[in-house]
Amino acid sequence: MTCPTFRYHPAVVAHAFASLGVLYPRRVFLGVGSGEALNEQAATGEWGDYEERAERFVEAVELIKALWKGEPVTHRGAYYTVEGLKLYETPETPVPLYMAAEGPKSMRLAGLHGDGLITDADSALKPEMREPFAEGAREAGKSPDKLPIHAELFVYVGTEQEAEPVAKLWRFLPKAWSDYVNVPDPREIDRRAQQEVPIADVLQMWTVSPDPQAHAQKLQELIDGGVTHIYVHAGNQDQPRAIQFYRDEVLPLVRGERARSISV
Repeated sequence: MTCPTFRYHPAVVAHAFASLGVLYPRRVFLGVGSGEALNEQAATGEWGDYEERAERFVEAVELIKALWKGEPVTHRGAYYTVEGLKLYETPETPVPLYMAAEGPKSMRLAGLHGDGLITDADSALKPEMREPFAEGAREAGKSPDKLPIHAELFVYVGTEQEAEPVAKLWRFLPKAWSDYVNVPDPREIDRRAQQEVPIADVLQMWTVSPDPQAHAQKLQELIDGGVTHIYVHAGNQDQPRAIQFYRDEVLPLVRGERARSISV
């Protein structure tokens, strides 16, 4: 997962993942997002409003896909230029390119230009998010039901009281893509989050429980909602305990073929 628009030129990203696709055929995918000022502006001094970032994003994705065909590419776009660039090693099986999205406009772009979607567990189930994704896919001649959907699920194995110290480290999360995406200084993000975001708002976004049934219920909800790949992001300091809990107590409660596409 990376941003191919400011810090990393899309041609460099295309080259790197073409090489990975050759080395590890059918085992690599590329996830791309439109970035955060925290990384892009801080590293380059460049940033833009949503419209510019979306245009950059789409142009970058189109350029990456063109280069993956293995033919010389000359491209003079609004943001990127290449002159007769050719990737001399490209994988026989194309690398899937999944686009990250956290809002309706980006969801539509992901459906229109991506091979699948990357998002958070809550957005993955919201009709107001999924429908723009489906509309974009249909506009591009793709069946939305056949496109992979990757979702990140934040969890804590334990009580809310035990989870609170960890949640303080993620205090920015409820406003990450609405208020803080344009802030280049992590210290400013932290300062604002401490003042603006109650811990309860963070915990509300997570599945927090010592009961395996509560965790299995959330996983089942995602699977039944069409999510194809679930990435369980456990906040526990004792990571082996969280992994064993999911392996031994949670996953056996989850039904369906897609239960095998859960990563902890």
